[in-house]
Amino acid sequence: MSKKFLLVDSDVLPEVFLKVVKAKELLAAGTVKNLSAAAKEVNISRSALYKYKDKIFDVSETKTVVAVHVVLIDELGALQNLLKLIAKYNISIVTITQSAPVDGTATVSITLKVKDMIGDVDELVEEMKIQDFVVTAKRIMRDM
Repeated sequence: MSKKFLLVDSDVLPEVFLKVVKAKELLAAGTVKNLSAAAKEVNISRSALYKYKDKIFDVSETKTVVAVHVVLIDELGALQNLLKLIAKYNISIVTITQSAPVDGTATVSITLKVKDMIGDVDELVEEMKIQDFVVTAKRIMRDM
């Protein structure tokens, strides 16, 4: 059976669903340290939070996170220059992982929050590709 998604006015949802959204916001903001603390803060059971946390999403926060995979030349300032390019597009970095350099290159995977982005992700990736310090760049995860 395939998944079916519904867009529902929050006014008709049970209170527990709204509290799950609030708990996830607290976690994302770093206001609480873990799921247990988030559940306690919004006054729901941990089991309710665990049951619904991967099923309930705030639609205003969807389609804002993408991942990009970049292979950089192992040279001084390459990562810094990549980050400057990302900043030019008004993008927040959610996560960044860089491998140890091998054969003169280093792999960087970056998760980007693009909600307030200037331009679009494909434009950014194309600009990355033409940089002297970039070997390859590609978008590896579509908006979620």
